[in-house]
Amino acid sequence: MKELEPDMVNSPAHYNFAGIECVDAIRAATGSEGFESYLQGNILKYLWRYKYKNGVEDLKKAHWYLNRLIEAQDDS
Repeated sequence: MKELEPDMVNSPAHYNFAGIECVDAIRAATGSEGFESYLQGNILKYLWRYKYKNGVEDLKKAHWYLNRLIEAQDDS
């Protein structure tokens, strides 16, 4: 049976501790406005570096953060 590969875009294990996702802790610590700025920064970071580091994986990460930003706007 093939082992499941880790999902480095949607749920990388190194961003979860004791069942708490890092992104959720950041949202709780920064509030709505700060969290949206954090998301924008990560979108820019992954778009900026995709050609030089992880290619399509970084584009998928930028997409993931963009979806979170859209969700945050829908919730407000």
